[in-house]
Amino acid sequence: MTQNLDLGITGMTCEHCARTVEKALRAVPGVLAAEVSWPERRARIQASADLDPAALGRAVTAAGYGIGDGDYHGGSLHVAIIGSGSAAFAAALRLVEGGARVTMIEAGTLGGTCVNVGCVPSKIFIRAAQTAHILQAHPVAGLEHHRSRVDRRAMQAQQQARVEALRQAKYQRVLEVHPQITLRRGRARFLDRQHLEIADGSGRKDVVSADRVLIATGSRPAIPPIRGLDQTPYWTSTEALAATEIPRRLLVIGASIVALELAQAFARLGSSVTILARSTLLSQLDSEIGKALKTILEGEGLDIRLHSQPDSVHYRDGQFHTRLGEADLISDALLVATGRRANTDDLGLEALGVACNAQGAIAVDSAMRSTVAGIFAAGDCSTLPQYVYVAAAAGTRAAVNMLGGDAQLDLAVLPAVVFTDPQVATVGLDEKAARAAGHRVTVRRLNLDQVPRALANFDTRGFIKMVADADTDRLLGVQVLAAEGGELIQTAAVALRAGWRIEDLASMLFPYLTMVEGLKLCAQTFTKDVSELSCCAG
Repeated sequence: MTQNLDLGITGMTCEHCARTVEKALRAVPGVLAAEVSWPERRARIQASADLDPAALGRAVTAAGYGIGDGDYHGGSLHVAIIGSGSAAFAAALRLVEGGARVTMIEAGTLGGTCVNVGCVPSKIFIRAAQTAHILQAHPVAGLEHHRSRVDRRAMQAQQQARVEALRQAKYQRVLEVHPQITLRRGRARFLDRQHLEIADGSGRKDVVSADRVLIATGSRPAIPPIRGLDQTPYWTSTEALAATEIPRRLLVIGASIVALELAQAFARLGSSVTILARSTLLSQLDSEIGKALKTILEGEGLDIRLHSQPDSVHYRDGQFHTRLGEADLISDALLVATGRRANTDDLGLEALGVACNAQGAIAVDSAMRSTVAGIFAAGDCSTLPQYVYVAAAAGTRAAVNMLGGDAQLDLAVLPAVVFTDPQVATVGLDEKAARAAGHRVTVRRLNLDQVPRALANFDTRGFIKMVADADTDRLLGVQVLAAEGGELIQTAAVALRAGWRIEDLASMLFPYLTMVEGLKLCAQTFTKDVSELSCCAG
Protein backbone atom coordinates (compact mmCIF):
# COMPACT_ATOMS: atom_id res chain seq x y z
CA MET A 1 0.00 0.00 0.00
CA THR A 2 1.04 3.57 -0.60
CA GLN A 3 0.13 6.99 0.74
CA ASN A 4 -0.09 10.37 -1.00
CA LEU A 5 1.13 13.45 0.85
CA ASP A 6 0.71 17.14 0.01
CA LEU A 7 3.10 19.46 1.85
CA GLY A 8 3.58 23.21 1.88
CA ILE A 9 7.24 24.15 1.36
CA THR A 10 8.60 27.45 2.64
CA GLY A 11 11.74 29.31 1.68
CA MET A 12 11.78 28.56 -2.07
CA THR A 13 12.58 31.54 -4.28
CA CYS A 14 13.14 29.97 -7.72
CA GLU A 15 12.87 26.81 -9.81
CA HIS A 16 16.32 25.70 -8.66
CA CYS A 17 15.01 25.68 -5.08
CA ALA A 18 12.19 23.38 -6.14
CA ARG A 19 14.61 20.95 -7.76
CA THR A 20 16.77 20.98 -4.60
CA VAL A 21 13.80 20.12 -2.39
CA GLU A 22 12.64 17.49 -4.86
CA LYS A 23 16.04 15.80 -4.76
CA ALA A 24 16.06 15.84 -0.95
CA LEU A 25 12.59 14.29 -0.75
CA ARG A 26 13.33 11.56 -3.28
CA ALA A 27 16.33 10.53 -1.19
CA VAL A 28 14.15 9.74 1.84
CA PRO A 29 13.71 5.95 2.27
CA GLY A 30 10.13 5.05 1.47
CA VAL A 31 9.49 7.89 -0.97
CA LEU A 32 8.38 6.45 -4.31
CA ALA A 33 7.89 9.72 -6.17
CA ALA A 34 8.10 13.43 -5.40
CA GLU A 35 7.15 16.47 -7.40
CA VAL A 36 7.75 20.02 -6.13
CA SER A 37 6.15 23.15 -7.60
CA TRP A 38 7.92 26.44 -6.98
CA PRO A 39 4.96 28.64 -8.05
CA GLU A 40 2.58 26.71 -5.78
CA ARG A 41 5.19 26.18 -3.05
CA ARG A 42 3.87 22.64 -2.68
CA ALA A 43 5.35 19.14 -2.68
CA ARG A 44 3.26 16.17 -3.79
CA ILE A 45 4.69 12.88 -2.60
CA GLN A 46 3.83 9.23 -3.14
CA ALA A 47 5.32 7.02 -0.45
CA SER A 48 5.08 3.62 1.15
CA ALA A 49 2.46 3.27 3.85
CA ASP A 50 5.05 2.85 6.62
CA LEU A 51 6.90 6.11 5.84
CA ASP A 52 7.21 8.42 8.85
CA PRO A 53 6.11 11.88 7.60
CA ALA A 54 8.53 13.49 10.05
CA ALA A 55 11.37 12.17 7.89
CA LEU A 56 10.14 14.41 5.09
CA GLY A 57 10.34 17.45 7.35
CA ARG A 58 13.87 16.58 8.39
CA ALA A 59 14.94 16.20 4.76
CA VAL A 60 13.44 19.54 3.74
CA THR A 61 14.98 21.33 6.72
CA ALA A 62 18.39 19.78 6.02
CA ALA A 63 18.16 21.15 2.49
CA GLY A 64 17.67 24.66 3.90
CA TYR A 65 13.90 25.02 3.52
CA GLY A 66 10.84 24.57 5.70
CA ILE A 67 7.59 22.67 5.92
CA GLY A 68 4.58 24.99 6.00
CA ASP A 69 2.16 24.63 8.90
CA GLY A 70 -0.75 22.33 8.01
CA ASP A 71 -3.43 24.79 6.90
CA TYR A 72 -1.20 27.23 5.07
CA HIS A 73 -1.15 27.01 1.31
CA GLY A 74 1.00 29.35 -0.76
CA GLY A 75 0.70 32.88 0.59
CA SER A 76 -2.10 32.42 3.13
CA LEU A 77 0.17 32.62 6.19
CA HIS A 78 -0.25 36.13 7.60
CA VAL A 79 2.38 37.61 9.92
CA ALA A 80 2.10 40.92 11.76
CA ILE A 81 5.38 42.66 12.55
CA ILE A 82 5.41 45.45 15.12
CA GLY A 83 8.26 47.79 14.21
CA SER A 84 10.10 48.71 11.03
CA GLY A 85 13.79 48.50 11.85
CA SER A 86 16.48 46.04 10.82
CA ALA A 87 14.94 43.02 12.55
CA ALA A 88 11.50 43.81 11.13
CA PHE A 89 12.65 44.22 7.54
CA ALA A 90 14.95 41.19 7.60
CA ALA A 91 12.02 39.10 8.82
CA ALA A 92 9.57 40.60 6.34
CA LEU A 93 11.81 39.86 3.36
CA ARG A 94 12.32 36.26 4.42
CA LEU A 95 8.61 35.83 5.04
CA VAL A 96 7.55 37.05 1.61
CA GLU A 97 10.20 34.82 0.04
CA GLY A 98 8.42 31.96 1.78
CA GLY A 99 5.03 33.00 0.43
CA ALA A 100 3.62 34.76 3.50
CA ARG A 101 1.77 38.05 3.68
CA VAL A 102 3.14 40.65 6.08
CA THR A 103 1.51 43.57 7.86
CA MET A 104 4.17 45.88 9.28
CA ILE A 105 3.02 48.30 11.97
CA GLU A 106 5.05 51.44 12.72
CA ALA A 107 4.19 54.41 14.92
CA GLY A 108 7.33 56.42 14.27
CA THR A 109 9.89 56.91 11.53
CA LEU A 110 10.35 54.09 9.05
CA GLY A 111 13.65 52.26 9.49
CA GLY A 112 14.04 52.14 13.26
CA THR A 113 16.96 53.32 15.37
CA CYS A 114 20.03 52.32 13.38
CA VAL A 115 19.52 54.22 10.15
CA ASN A 116 17.68 57.19 11.68
CA VAL A 117 19.22 58.05 15.05
CA GLY A 118 21.80 55.35 15.76
CA CYS A 119 24.54 53.58 13.84
CA VAL A 120 24.45 55.60 10.63
CA PRO A 121 24.33 59.21 11.88
CA SER A 122 26.69 58.46 14.77
CA LYS A 123 29.36 56.99 12.50
CA ILE A 124 29.07 59.96 10.13
CA PHE A 125 29.50 62.31 13.09
CA ILE A 126 32.42 60.31 14.47
CA ARG A 127 34.18 60.31 11.09
CA ALA A 128 33.74 64.08 10.78
CA ALA A 129 35.30 64.55 14.21
CA GLN A 130 38.16 62.21 13.34
CA THR A 131 38.87 64.20 10.18
CA ALA A 132 39.06 67.42 12.18
CA HIS A 133 41.36 65.75 14.69
CA ILE A 134 43.72 64.42 12.01
CA LEU A 135 44.10 67.88 10.51
CA GLN A 136 44.99 69.27 13.90
CA ALA A 137 47.08 66.45 15.39
CA HIS A 138 48.48 64.28 12.58
CA PRO A 139 51.98 62.81 13.11
CA VAL A 140 53.41 63.61 9.67
CA ALA A 141 56.55 65.76 9.61
CA GLY A 142 56.52 68.60 7.10
CA LEU A 143 52.76 69.12 7.09
CA GLU A 144 51.23 71.98 9.01
CA HIS A 145 48.67 71.32 11.69
CA HIS A 146 45.40 73.08 11.05
CA ARG A 147 42.48 73.72 13.38
CA SER A 148 39.33 73.67 11.28
CA ARG A 149 36.43 76.04 11.74
CA VAL A 150 33.52 73.79 12.63
CA ASP A 151 30.16 74.47 10.99
CA ARG A 152 28.06 71.91 12.81
CA ARG A 153 24.91 73.02 11.00
CA ALA A 154 26.45 72.12 7.62
CA MET A 155 27.81 68.85 9.02
CA GLN A 156 24.42 67.93 10.41
CA ALA A 157 22.71 68.69 7.10
CA GLN A 158 25.11 66.38 5.25
CA GLN A 159 24.61 63.72 7.91
CA GLN A 160 20.82 63.93 7.67
CA ALA A 161 20.87 63.84 3.86
CA ARG A 162 22.75 60.54 3.95
CA VAL A 163 20.36 59.16 6.57
CA GLU A 164 17.35 60.05 4.42
CA ALA A 165 18.95 58.58 1.30
CA LEU A 166 19.63 55.28 3.06
CA ARG A 167 16.16 55.18 4.57
CA GLN A 168 14.67 55.64 1.11
CA ALA A 169 16.94 53.05 -0.56
CA LYS A 170 16.96 50.37 2.12
CA TYR A 171 13.51 50.66 3.67
CA GLN A 172 10.97 52.66 1.66
CA ARG A 173 12.15 51.15 -1.61
CA VAL A 174 11.85 47.63 -0.17
CA LEU A 175 8.18 48.28 0.56
CA GLU A 176 7.62 49.59 -2.95
CA VAL A 177 9.01 46.48 -4.63
CA HIS A 178 7.35 43.98 -2.26
CA PRO A 179 3.58 44.48 -2.38
CA GLN A 180 3.17 41.49 -0.06
CA ILE A 181 4.33 43.81 2.75
CA THR A 182 1.66 46.26 3.90
CA LEU A 183 2.74 49.17 6.10
CA ARG A 184 0.23 50.33 8.70
CA ARG A 185 0.80 53.54 10.65
CA GLY A 186 -0.07 53.55 14.33
CA ARG A 187 0.65 52.03 17.73
CA ALA A 188 -0.04 48.34 18.18
CA ARG A 189 -1.35 46.63 21.28
CA PHE A 190 -2.24 42.96 21.77
CA LEU A 191 -5.88 42.08 22.32
CA ASP A 192 -4.94 38.42 22.36
CA ARG A 193 -2.07 36.48 20.83
CA GLN A 194 -3.49 36.68 17.30
CA HIS A 195 -5.24 40.06 17.32
CA LEU A 196 -3.67 43.51 17.47
CA GLU A 197 -5.36 46.85 17.95
CA ILE A 198 -3.77 49.65 15.91
CA ALA A 199 -4.37 53.21 17.08
CA ASP A 200 -3.30 56.02 14.76
CA GLY A 201 -2.57 59.62 15.70
CA SER A 202 -6.15 60.74 15.04
CA GLY A 203 -7.59 58.39 17.64
CA ARG A 204 -8.91 55.94 15.07
CA LYS A 205 -8.54 52.29 16.06
CA ASP A 206 -8.49 49.18 13.92
CA VAL A 207 -7.95 45.48 14.58
CA VAL A 208 -5.55 43.25 12.64
CA SER A 209 -5.57 39.48 12.96
CA ALA A 210 -2.47 37.42 12.23
CA ASP A 211 -1.32 33.82 12.38
CA ARG A 212 2.02 34.84 13.86
CA VAL A 213 3.34 38.06 15.41
CA LEU A 214 6.92 39.32 15.49
CA ILE A 215 7.71 42.04 18.01
CA ALA A 216 10.59 44.16 16.72
CA THR A 217 9.99 47.46 18.48
CA GLY A 218 13.60 48.23 19.34
CA SER A 219 14.73 50.22 22.35
CA ARG A 220 15.14 53.76 23.64
CA PRO A 221 17.69 55.47 25.90
CA ALA A 222 17.31 54.51 29.55
CA ILE A 223 17.19 57.53 31.85
CA PRO A 224 18.64 57.16 35.36
CA PRO A 225 16.61 58.43 38.36
CA ILE A 226 18.72 61.50 39.10
CA ARG A 227 16.96 64.20 41.10
CA GLY A 228 15.93 67.12 38.91
CA LEU A 229 17.09 65.55 35.64
CA ASP A 230 13.61 65.23 34.16
CA GLN A 231 13.11 68.99 34.58
CA THR A 232 16.05 69.85 32.33
CA PRO A 233 16.60 69.87 28.53
CA TYR A 234 19.19 67.10 28.68
CA TRP A 235 20.30 65.21 25.59
CA THR A 236 20.13 61.56 24.78
CA SER A 237 22.13 60.31 21.82
CA THR A 238 19.19 61.28 19.59
CA GLU A 239 19.32 64.96 20.52
CA ALA A 240 23.13 64.99 20.51
CA LEU A 241 23.24 63.78 16.92
CA ALA A 242 20.58 66.29 15.88
CA ALA A 243 22.34 69.24 17.52
CA THR A 244 23.35 72.07 15.18
CA GLU A 245 25.86 73.63 17.59
CA ILE A 246 28.94 72.29 19.37
CA PRO A 247 28.60 73.10 23.09
CA ARG A 248 31.55 74.80 24.76
CA ARG A 249 31.22 72.52 27.80
CA LEU A 250 29.65 69.05 27.61
CA LEU A 251 29.01 66.78 30.57
CA VAL A 252 28.40 63.11 29.77
CA ILE A 253 26.67 60.89 32.30
CA GLY A 254 27.58 57.29 31.54
CA ALA A 255 30.46 55.27 30.19
CA SER A 256 28.54 53.16 27.70
CA ILE A 257 29.69 52.57 24.14
CA VAL A 258 27.54 55.46 22.92
CA ALA A 259 28.79 57.72 25.72
CA LEU A 260 32.45 57.21 24.85
CA GLU A 261 31.98 57.45 21.08
CA LEU A 262 30.07 60.72 21.26
CA ALA A 263 32.18 62.19 24.06
CA GLN A 264 35.37 61.82 22.03
CA ALA A 265 33.71 63.17 18.89
CA PHE A 266 32.42 66.31 20.62
CA ALA A 267 35.82 66.85 22.25
CA ARG A 268 37.54 66.66 18.87
CA LEU A 269 35.13 69.24 17.48
CA GLY A 270 35.88 71.70 20.25
CA SER A 271 33.86 70.83 23.36
CA SER A 272 35.42 70.64 26.78
CA VAL A 273 34.14 67.22 27.84
CA THR A 274 33.74 65.62 31.25
CA ILE A 275 32.62 61.99 31.61
CA LEU A 276 31.02 60.64 34.78
CA ALA A 277 31.38 56.85 34.87
CA ARG A 278 29.46 54.86 37.47
CA SER A 279 32.28 52.29 37.56
CA THR A 280 35.02 52.07 34.92
CA LEU A 281 35.14 52.54 31.15
CA LEU A 282 33.67 49.62 29.20
CA SER A 283 33.41 47.65 32.42
CA GLN A 284 31.96 44.58 30.66
CA LEU A 285 35.18 44.09 28.66
CA ASP A 286 38.74 43.09 29.54
CA SER A 287 39.89 45.64 32.13
CA GLU A 288 43.07 46.39 30.18
CA ILE A 289 40.97 47.88 27.38
CA GLY A 290 39.17 50.35 29.63
CA LYS A 291 42.39 51.41 31.35
CA ALA A 292 44.26 51.96 28.09
CA LEU A 293 41.36 53.79 26.45
CA LYS A 294 41.02 56.06 29.49
CA THR A 295 44.66 57.09 29.16
CA ILE A 296 44.23 57.80 25.45
CA LEU A 297 41.06 59.86 25.92
CA GLU A 298 42.62 61.83 28.75
CA GLY A 299 45.54 62.52 26.45
CA GLU A 300 43.06 64.22 24.12
CA GLY A 301 41.86 66.43 26.96
CA LEU A 302 38.76 64.61 28.21
CA ASP A 303 38.14 64.74 31.97
CA ILE A 304 37.12 61.23 33.05
CA ARG A 305 35.85 60.61 36.56
CA LEU A 306 35.43 56.98 37.53
CA HIS A 307 33.07 55.66 40.21
CA SER A 308 31.06 58.86 40.01
CA GLN A 309 27.29 59.20 40.24
CA PRO A 310 25.64 62.63 40.22
CA ASP A 311 23.30 63.51 43.07
CA SER A 312 21.14 66.04 41.24
CA VAL A 313 20.85 68.18 38.13
CA HIS A 314 19.42 71.68 37.77
CA TYR A 315 19.11 73.95 34.75
CA ARG A 316 19.13 77.70 35.04
CA ASP A 317 20.24 80.62 32.89
CA GLY A 318 21.08 78.29 30.00
CA GLN A 319 23.46 76.14 32.03
CA PHE A 320 23.34 72.72 33.65
CA HIS A 321 24.45 72.44 37.27
CA THR A 322 25.26 68.84 38.13
CA ARG A 323 25.92 68.09 41.77
CA LEU A 324 28.67 65.53 42.38
CA GLY A 325 29.36 65.29 46.09
CA GLU A 326 30.53 68.75 47.11
CA ALA A 327 31.31 69.78 43.53
CA ASP A 328 29.00 71.73 41.21
CA LEU A 329 29.81 70.81 37.62
CA ILE A 330 28.64 73.45 35.16
CA SER A 331 28.06 72.63 31.50
CA ASP A 332 26.28 74.04 28.47
CA ALA A 333 24.95 70.64 27.41
CA LEU A 334 24.29 67.40 29.25
CA LEU A 335 24.35 64.03 27.49
CA VAL A 336 22.78 61.06 29.27
CA ALA A 337 24.05 57.77 27.82
CA THR A 338 23.59 55.08 30.44
CA GLY A 339 22.19 52.25 28.35
CA ARG A 340 18.88 51.45 26.68
CA ARG A 341 15.45 50.08 27.58
CA ALA A 342 13.21 47.91 25.41
CA ASN A 343 10.15 49.51 23.80
CA THR A 344 7.64 47.02 25.18
CA ASP A 345 5.78 48.99 27.85
CA ASP A 346 2.46 49.55 26.07
CA LEU A 347 2.07 46.35 24.05
CA GLY A 348 -0.08 44.47 26.55
CA LEU A 349 2.49 41.70 26.99
CA GLU A 350 1.91 41.09 30.69
CA ALA A 351 -1.73 40.14 30.15
CA LEU A 352 -0.66 37.60 27.53
CA GLY A 353 1.99 36.08 29.77
CA VAL A 354 4.95 37.12 27.61
CA ALA A 355 7.98 37.06 29.91
CA CYS A 356 10.23 40.14 30.03
CA ASN A 357 13.28 41.04 32.11
CA ALA A 358 13.65 44.08 34.39
CA GLN A 359 14.54 46.30 31.41
CA GLY A 360 11.41 45.26 29.56
CA ALA A 361 13.29 43.03 27.12
CA ILE A 362 11.32 40.03 25.87
CA ALA A 363 12.80 36.67 26.82
CA VAL A 364 13.44 34.59 23.70
CA ASP A 365 15.06 31.27 22.95
CA SER A 366 17.55 30.66 20.14
CA ALA A 367 14.63 30.36 17.69
CA MET A 368 13.33 33.84 18.70
CA ARG A 369 10.23 32.37 20.31
CA SER A 370 8.78 34.16 23.31
CA THR A 371 7.10 32.33 26.17
CA VAL A 372 3.75 32.52 24.32
CA ALA A 373 3.12 30.32 21.29
CA GLY A 374 2.98 32.20 18.01
CA ILE A 375 4.67 35.34 19.36
CA PHE A 376 8.29 35.95 18.41
CA ALA A 377 10.69 38.80 19.19
CA ALA A 378 13.92 40.04 17.63
CA GLY A 379 16.27 42.98 17.97
CA ASP A 380 16.78 45.39 20.85
CA CYS A 381 13.34 44.71 22.34
CA SER A 382 14.48 41.16 23.13
CA THR A 383 17.11 39.76 25.46
CA LEU A 384 19.57 39.37 22.57
CA PRO A 385 22.76 41.48 22.39
CA GLN A 386 21.93 44.97 21.14
CA TYR A 387 23.69 45.06 17.78
CA VAL A 388 21.95 45.81 14.51
CA TYR A 389 23.49 42.80 12.77
CA VAL A 390 22.24 40.53 15.54
CA ALA A 391 18.79 42.08 15.13
CA ALA A 392 18.77 41.39 11.39
CA ALA A 393 19.99 37.82 11.84
CA ALA A 394 17.38 37.24 14.53
CA GLY A 395 14.64 38.61 12.31
CA THR A 396 15.59 36.26 9.50
CA ARG A 397 15.61 33.24 11.80
CA ALA A 398 12.32 34.21 13.38
CA ALA A 399 10.81 34.32 9.89
CA VAL A 400 12.15 30.89 8.98
CA ASN A 401 10.64 29.46 12.14
CA MET A 402 7.30 31.18 11.59
CA LEU A 403 7.26 29.55 8.17
CA GLY A 404 7.64 26.13 9.76
CA GLY A 405 11.41 25.77 9.53
CA ASP A 406 14.00 25.25 12.23
CA ALA A 407 16.57 28.06 12.40
CA GLN A 408 18.66 28.80 15.48
CA LEU A 409 20.71 31.92 16.20
CA ASP A 410 24.21 30.92 17.26
CA LEU A 411 25.94 33.73 19.17
CA ALA A 412 29.01 31.73 20.17
CA VAL A 413 31.15 33.85 17.84
CA LEU A 414 29.93 37.44 18.06
CA PRO A 415 32.32 40.17 16.89
CA ALA A 416 31.73 43.64 18.32
CA VAL A 417 33.26 47.07 17.69
CA VAL A 418 33.33 50.29 19.70
CA PHE A 419 33.92 53.23 17.35
CA THR A 420 36.20 55.29 19.52
CA ASP A 421 39.62 56.16 18.12
CA PRO A 422 41.43 53.85 18.54
CA GLN A 423 38.60 51.39 18.07
CA VAL A 424 37.83 48.56 20.46
CA ALA A 425 37.11 45.25 18.74
CA THR A 426 36.39 41.95 20.45
CA VAL A 427 35.28 38.43 19.67
CA GLY A 428 35.05 35.30 21.76
CA LEU A 429 36.10 35.00 25.39
CA ASP A 430 38.37 37.37 27.25
CA GLU A 431 40.76 36.03 29.88
CA LYS A 432 38.33 36.35 32.80
CA ALA A 433 35.44 34.75 30.92
CA ALA A 434 37.62 31.91 29.65
CA ARG A 435 38.74 31.04 33.16
CA ALA A 436 35.14 31.23 34.40
CA ALA A 437 34.18 28.79 31.63
CA GLY A 438 36.65 26.27 33.03
CA HIS A 439 39.51 26.65 30.58
CA ARG A 440 43.14 26.53 31.60
CA VAL A 441 44.21 29.56 29.61
CA THR A 442 47.32 31.06 28.14
CA VAL A 443 47.32 34.72 27.11
CA ARG A 444 49.53 36.98 25.03
CA ARG A 445 49.39 40.74 24.51
CA LEU A 446 51.13 42.40 21.59
CA ASN A 447 51.59 46.15 21.82
CA LEU A 448 51.18 47.93 18.50
CA ASP A 449 54.77 49.16 18.47
CA GLN A 450 55.50 45.61 17.25
CA VAL A 451 53.10 45.87 14.29
CA PRO A 452 54.79 47.26 11.14
CA ARG A 453 51.65 48.95 9.83
CA ALA A 454 51.16 50.84 13.09
CA LEU A 455 54.79 51.94 12.98
CA ALA A 456 54.41 53.13 9.39
CA ASN A 457 51.30 55.06 10.42
CA PHE A 458 53.14 56.63 13.38
CA ASP A 459 50.22 55.48 15.51
CA THR A 460 51.11 52.74 17.96
CA ARG A 461 48.30 53.35 20.44
CA GLY A 462 46.78 50.14 21.69
CA PHE A 463 47.39 46.40 21.59
CA ILE A 464 46.14 43.02 20.41
CA LYS A 465 45.40 40.37 23.01
CA MET A 466 44.77 36.69 22.40
CA VAL A 467 43.34 34.09 24.75
CA ALA A 468 43.91 30.38 24.07
CA ASP A 469 43.24 27.07 25.76
CA ALA A 470 46.56 25.97 27.26
CA ASP A 471 45.79 22.28 26.78
CA THR A 472 44.60 22.31 23.17
CA ASP A 473 46.21 25.49 21.76
CA ARG A 474 42.74 26.42 20.50
CA LEU A 475 41.95 30.11 20.09
CA LEU A 476 39.27 31.26 22.55
CA GLY A 477 39.09 35.00 22.05
CA VAL A 478 40.70 38.16 20.71
CA GLN A 479 40.57 41.70 22.09
CA VAL A 480 41.89 44.63 20.07
CA LEU A 481 42.50 48.29 20.81
CA ALA A 482 43.79 49.85 17.59
CA ALA A 483 43.12 52.47 14.97
CA GLU A 484 40.50 50.91 12.65
CA GLY A 485 40.64 47.79 14.83
CA GLY A 486 37.17 46.87 13.68
CA GLU A 487 38.53 46.08 10.23
CA LEU A 488 40.58 43.13 11.51
CA ILE A 489 38.28 41.51 14.05
CA GLN A 490 36.28 39.51 11.49
CA THR A 491 39.40 37.54 10.58
CA ALA A 492 39.65 36.53 14.23
CA ALA A 493 35.95 35.65 14.19
CA VAL A 494 36.42 33.36 11.21
CA ALA A 495 39.36 31.68 12.95
CA LEU A 496 37.24 31.13 16.05
CA ARG A 497 34.34 29.75 14.05
CA ALA A 498 36.69 27.33 12.29
CA GLY A 499 38.14 26.14 15.60
CA TRP A 500 41.68 27.23 14.72
CA ARG A 501 44.64 26.71 16.97
CA ILE A 502 47.10 29.50 17.67
CA GLU A 503 49.61 27.78 15.39
CA ASP A 504 47.12 27.96 12.50
CA LEU A 505 47.07 31.75 12.78
CA ALA A 506 50.81 32.02 13.37
CA SER A 507 51.65 30.02 10.24
CA MET A 508 49.08 31.58 7.90
CA LEU A 509 50.15 34.05 5.21
CA PHE A 510 49.09 37.63 5.95
CA PRO A 511 49.85 40.57 3.63
CA TYR A 512 52.67 42.75 4.94
CA LEU A 513 51.95 46.23 6.23
CA THR A 514 48.33 45.60 7.05
CA MET A 515 46.85 45.95 10.50
CA VAL A 516 45.39 42.45 10.28
CA GLU A 517 48.97 41.13 10.16
CA GLY A 518 48.97 41.98 13.85
CA LEU A 519 46.89 38.86 14.46
CA LYS A 520 49.64 36.68 13.02
CA LEU A 521 52.29 38.50 15.04
CA CYS A 522 50.29 38.16 18.25
CA ALA A 523 49.85 34.44 17.57
CA GLN A 524 53.61 34.14 17.05
CA THR A 525 54.24 35.59 20.51
CA PHE A 526 52.97 32.35 22.03
CA THR A 527 56.21 30.68 20.91
CA LYS A 528 58.57 33.51 19.88
CA ASP A 529 59.85 36.94 20.78
CA VAL A 530 58.56 38.89 17.78
CA SER A 531 60.75 41.88 18.62
CA GLU A 532 63.70 39.76 17.47
CA LEU A 533 62.15 38.70 14.14
CA SER A 534 62.84 40.28 10.78
CA CYS A 535 59.99 41.80 8.78
CA CYS A 536 57.53 39.16 7.55
CA ALA A 537 59.39 36.35 9.33
CA GLY A 538 57.16 33.42 9.95
